[in-house]
Amino acid sequence: MKSLLSLIICLVTIQSMAQSVDSSQTDTTKNLHLTVMPYLSYNRNMDFLIGVIPMAMYRLNKSDTISSKSLSGVSAVYTTNESYFLAFFNQWYFSENKWRIQLFGLTGNYNSQFYVADFAPPSFYDYNTELTYISLSVKRRIIENLFGGITYNYGYYDTEYEDNIQPQSITETNGIKLQLQLDTRDDFYYPRKGKRAIVEWTTFQEWFWNDETANKIKTEYIHYFPSRQNRDVFAARFSGIYGLGNIAFQQQETIGGKDIRGYSEGKYRGDGIISLQGEYRFNFANRMGAIGYIGMATIYGSDNTDFNWKAYPGVGLGYRYKAFKDENFNIGLDGALGKDDWGVYFRIGEAF
Repeated sequence: MKSLLSLIICLVTIQSMAQSVDSSQTDTTKNLHLTVMPYLSYNRNMDFLIGVIPMAMYRLNKSDTISSKSLSGVSAVYTTNESYFLAFFNQWYFSENKWRIQLFGLTGNYNSQFYVADFAPPSFYDYNTELTYISLSVKRRIIENLFGGITYNYGYYDTEYEDNIQPQSITETNGIKLQLQLDTRDDFYYPRKGKRAIVEWTTFQEWFWNDETANKIKTEYIHYFPSRQNRDVFAARFSGIYGLGNIAFQQQETIGGKDIRGYSEGKYRGDGIISLQGEYRFNFANRMGAIGYIGMATIYGSDNTDFNWKAYPGVGLGYRYKAFKDENFNIGLDGALGKDDWGVYFRIGEAF
C-alpha cells in the first residue's frame, strides 16, 4: 500500500508540475528550444529525490537538417536520505550526422546500502560515497549507419562503510572505451522503427593510472517496431555487461534502473549483468503517453554467491510527457515491481 501511494503521489505531482513549468520557449532566429523540468522520484534506497533540470535543444548548424538536434542541460538533485548530486550533460550531433560527441559530468555525495550474507543474520549495511565522474565520448560515422568511437571515463570514489564492515576505500579510475555502433533508428530521441546494436570494450589498465587492471565488455541490441499506424512503439532490448579482471566495488553492476526496473534496494550486484526486456509505448494524447514493460535479468560475480545466475523478473507501468512542444523528447515516471523489491523512476528520455 505504501509503494502504491508513493507512486500515485509522484505521478500526480510530476504531471501538474510539468504542466505548470512547461514554459518551453522557441527562438526561431537561433533555433533554440528551452525548458525547465522538475525532478521528483522515490525509491527504497534514497527515499524521495527532488530536483530541477533546465534543458536546451538546438542545432549547431541551422542549415544541417540531417543531424539530430543537440541537447544540453544541468541537473541538481537532493534526496531525503541526505544525498545530493550536481550534473551537466551534452549530446552534440553535427556535420550531417557524421559526428556525435557526448560530454557528461557528475559530482555528489551518495548514501546507499549493500547486502551482506556472510554474517548471521544477513543484512543491509549502509555506505557513503563522495564521487566525481566525467565522461567524454567521440563517435564518427564509418559507413552508412555504422559508427566507431572512443570514450574517456574518469571516476573518483571515496567510500566509507557502516560499522567498518569493509575498510574505507578511495578508488580512482581512468577508463578507455572503444565502441562500434550500428544505428538505423528513424529518430534519435524517440524512434518508432529501426534498430541499434552496440559492442563496447572498456579497459582500466595499471599503466593508465589505475590501481589494478580490469576490463568490461558490453553488448546491446534494441529493435523498435511501429504500431497503430506508427503512433505507438514496441521496443525490445537485450543487454550484457561482462566484467573481467579485478572489478572494484564501485565498478560493479547492480540490478535496477535500465537493467531491470523494479529493483531499488541495491541488493543484487555483481561483476556482470545480462538482461532482456520489452516495452510498449502507448501515445494516448498529443503530448502524453503511457508505457508497460516486462523484463528479466541475471548477474554473476556477486560477493553473495547465492545471487549468481538466478532469474530476477521485473514488470511495470509508466507515464510520459512531451518536454518540448515541437520535439519528440519525453520525460516521465515509471513504477515497477521486482523480486521482493520495487522502484519508482523519473525518466529523461526513454529507458532505451
